Amino acid sequence: MAENAELELVGEGFAFTEGPAADRDGNVYFTDQPNDRIWLYKTDGTLGVYLEHTGRSNGLYVDKNDDLIACADENNQLWRIKNGMVEKLVEHYQDTLLNGPNDLWVAPNGFIYFTDPYYQRNYWSRKAPDMQVKALYLYKDGGEVIRLDDEFKQPNGIIGTLDGKYLYVADIGDNKTYRYKVKKDGSLGNRVLFVAQGSDGMTIDAQGNVYLTGDGITVYNKKGEKIAHIPVPVKWTANLCFAGKERDVLFITASDKVFTLKMNVKGTK
Repeated sequence: MAENAELELVGEGFAFTEGPAADRDGNVYFTDQPNDRIWLYKTDGTLGVYLEHTGRSNGLYVDKNDDLIACADENNQLWRIKNGMVEKLVEHYQDTLLNGPNDLWVAPNGFIYFTDPYYQRNYWSRKAPDMQVKALYLYKDGGEVIRLDDEFKQPNGIIGTLDGKYLYVADIGDNKTYRYKVKKDGSLGNRVLFVAQGSDGMTIDAQGNVYLTGDGITVYNKKGEKIAHIPVPVKWTANLCFAGKERDVLFITASDKVFTLKMNVKGTK
């Protein structure tokens, strides 16, 4: 953290905040899933609703074209949102309905990696998943969906390194986070246990430190050594990202609140 930095409350009174994602200018989109809204927090400090009727979007990420990719689990889909217009990218894997995409990361080459756990929603008519596995998937432009790994209890948070060479995926159901090596074709290899801690959401800084959420924020260096814990005054810290014009502000979604925290380290634009 920056010297003398403290958490600053940006907003409160939400139902449950999730999925923060910064655009190229450092503005942040985030979701209030129970209220089916995406909010936008701008670098000038203004906060307002960006989109209503978001497909119950959860995890978000901004791609290289500055389009918003959303895990819209109302109908178990992955969306691309451009200027408020929605394009549905994914709904099925091999003709079987997905469990409900939860979180995602877009690699520098545009490949979209997303987790598909199963959280029973009160807005669903179904009471059980169509698929018995909870998996990690890759989406490529053109519609190809590839199952990469299904050895999870409940995959959730996901983030990749800034150079696109490594991917981290949290199994919140097993309280573990794994690291993979990303191959040129988008497939993964060399799955190793990174830390014995799960996470709801994740981010990474320019030094390769990985930030996990839940009971506040826990930071691990690239060796998997714990280097910091940042308390957040809520029952559950869901997700976070680097934001601001210089990418030196940590934006934190935490239950019914959102916070910012000035940092010494940065993300990237």
